[in-house]
Amino acid sequence: MESTAVLSLRNASILQGDHRVLSDVNLEIASGEFIYVIGATGSGKSSLLKTLYADLPLESGEGSIVGYDLRNLKERDIPYLRRQLGIVFQDFQLLMDRSVRENLELASKRFGGGEWTIERVIDLFPRLGERMDNGGMQLSGGEQQMLAIARALLMNPRLLVLDEPTEGLAPIIVKLIHDKLQDLRREGLS
Repeated sequence: MESTAVLSLRNASILQGDHRVLSDVNLEIASGEFIYVIGATGSGKSSLLKTLYADLPLESGEGSIVGYDLRNLKERDIPYLRRQLGIVFQDFQLLMDRSVRENLELASKRFGGGEWTIERVIDLFPRLGERMDNGGMQLSGGEQQMLAIARALLMNPRLLVLDEPTEGLAPIIVKLIHDKLQDLRREGLS
């Protein structure tokens, strides 16, 4: 039987420098599945995500993500792996001196061509459509998060990875983002 897993970790150990952050991690995520990784500050959530996008090596165990073997990943393959992932970092990593439109157009030009278009992300987040000419510094934290998710979607990822996507946001914005993520899950995005 062929596996539909987009992410698989077996007996994985993750180190941050010489410090073992996680050990014996076993996790499998199927295409279209939606999970949350929850834990206290310092429990290894961000280190796990860094391993998934090859910023930290998988020290032991087995791991694969979107068809890439994390233990035997070559340096030259990392950009190709990352193009398969829609990654949203805690600090959003937006181009703050650019408008919403420019942030979206840059992502679309660089990675576009799939089912996700600027029009489709604006349909998902209409608030961004109202703020297309606003610079990143003019956006609220929730709007910045929506823009970061929209940019990640424009990469047409096989797996969407969000690092604390609602940290520090108002409860109404947390609910809005959660609802939008559930819509994406129902559409089959992992």
